[in-house]
Amino acid sequence: MSTTTTTGSAGPPDGRSTRWAEHRLARRKGLVESTLRAIRDHGATVGMDDIAAAAGTSKTVFYRHFTDRAGLYQAVAEHVDALTLRDLSRALGESGTPLVDVTASPPALIRAAIESYLSLVEKDPEVYRFIVAAPLLDRADGAPTGDPAAGVSSHIAAQMSGVFRQALQHAGHDVSPAVVWGQGVVGMVRAAADAWLAGEAGFAGMPREELAEHLSTLAWTGLSAAWPAVSPATPSTATPSTATPSAATPSAATPSTATPSAATPSAAPGFSTKDRS
Repeated sequence: MSTTTTTGSAGPPDGRSTRWAEHRLARRKGLVESTLRAIRDHGATVGMDDIAAAAGTSKTVFYRHFTDRAGLYQAVAEHVDALTLRDLSRALGESGTPLVDVTASPPALIRAAIESYLSLVEKDPEVYRFIVAAPLLDRADGAPTGDPAAGVSSHIAAQMSGVFRQALQHAGHDVSPAVVWGQGVVGMVRAAADAWLAGEAGFAGMPREELAEHLSTLAWTGLSAAWPAVSPATPSTATPSTATPSAATPSAATPSTATPSAATPSAAPGFSTKDRS
């Protein structure tokens, strides 16, 4: 008596399984949206009881779909991340427009990207606090430690780095600074946004447009704007070794030009003669 083993390929997915998977995805999306409503109504420190009430269901249903509070937080963070990236993409003109075209108005692009981030903070402050501070996570309960919003920030930084990389390539420059610039700009904007939301000294009452202008100026022109009279020399070119011996020869200076009054403090990097007044 022989035995026959049938090893056929898997057939098409069962219709009921597909419908069930779609139902679960739709249900998860609805629960995330209910969570966002609860956050807006009760603040960033909203608890699971209020979240479940906003969804008209029980906490058990949430845990069935998200396992625990950390899973729910992650789902909300991914939702906010997607919205933020969508707004940033619009600000960067990615809807059909090549990023190389940022050369048309780079400062305006930087300003638009910063505005898109600050707009989230202004329009949805409690949701922003929920993502950044993650009060729903109980760190003593085995929840992940570290920066809970690192994922959102890193995605934004990656998108900005892509813009910088394409701009550098287009200009024929080395693209290695792109990653550093992307992380640096996002870190700067996030730190300022946190201080602005908290109403810290110097930020309290400042309009979003003004904050965006300050950050855009710093991101575009750098700190050199604070010392307009100083040439943008790097530390390596400002060292004493840049002074050639010929400049110090007796024939290069007559007695009248070698008087003490001819040596001004402007030779010191980072300062101008105005600093002595």
